[in-house]
Amino acid sequence: MTSIDPRGHGAFRAFAYPTWSALAIVVAATIAAQVAALAQGLDVKRYNPSEWTKGRFTEVVTVTGAGKTIYLAGVGAEEENAPAGASAPIRHLGNPYEQCRYDKIKRLLATHGASLADAVKQVVYVTDVRFQADVAKCRREAYGDGPIPANTFLVINALAIPGMLLEIDVTAVVAK
Repeated sequence: MTSIDPRGHGAFRAFAYPTWSALAIVVAATIAAQVAALAQGLDVKRYNPSEWTKGRFTEVVTVTGAGKTIYLAGVGAEEENAPAGASAPIRHLGNPYEQCRYDKIKRLLATHGASLADAVKQVVYVTDVRFQADVAKCRREAYGDGPIPANTFLVINALAIPGMLLEIDVTAVVAK
């Protein structure tokens, strides 16, 4: 039986103060999720085509089972060939329309057997609501007459690298 002391601690005490036991719980949950994916016959793979992203975040995750789900991390106007270990310079400073171009998104999807027609969800993060018209124009051009995925448009204070005006997350699903 778990009791709660007068300070409100009890069963979730590990989360009130970061401790080794809290870390152990997070690690165990992560391992359990991976084991569950394997038990369901899912194959999870992570890719970092840009050197500068290695060790910082995963650019692309694919989950393959009956089909393959491709998760693209926020794609922005970073210089793709920047060296490892430092933030990449931002291209098209001050130009939200040019920063929105879907060329890198199209290449990353194609590398994993998908196209924009396979996109099922996208999230667009912008640093100024006034960029909405530029993003809408860019998206219409990118998707053309094809289907446009479920879309979320968020205005936030800042992005990871100074000069980034927007970034786009895309999730796509293709047959195996």
